[in-house]
Amino acid sequence: MKVELVRVDDAFHFEATGVSGVTNHIDANVEIGGHNAGARPMELLLMGLGGCTAIDVILVLKKQRQLIEDLRISVEGERTQIEGTEMKPFRKINIHYAFKGTIDPEKIERAIKLSMEKYCSATAQLSPTAEITHSYSLNE
Repeated sequence: MKVELVRVDDAFHFEATGVSGVTNHIDANVEIGGHNAGARPMELLLMGLGGCTAIDVILVLKKQRQLIEDLRISVEGERTQIEGTEMKPFRKINIHYAFKGTIDPEKIERAIKLSMEKYCSATAQLSPTAEITHSYSLNE
């Protein structure tokens, strides 16, 4: 896999393009000179994790002939600074899946488990350094 970043301005705004050809904007926060013209890099990590597991869960539930009317995912991460550095990796991440539809709760649990333990590469990438937990709601 390969991505390319092209600097857009004289600050921190970049256009990032991957093999899909889709362009995403990345920028820093205003406090350090960014312009809020894109997502922060650490936000993109959480977005990637959410997107990865969302696709897995939907694929599994569709194979089980579940009727998914809507799925919204909230990913929240807690970061801790590594002593002696400016690095603040995620140490805890929670993924909440909010489903609407005619879906068997046991099948939801199985789909999430398969995503977390077998399919989602983003989970595999982040789980050695971050505790990843999940929860879900149905028709709330």
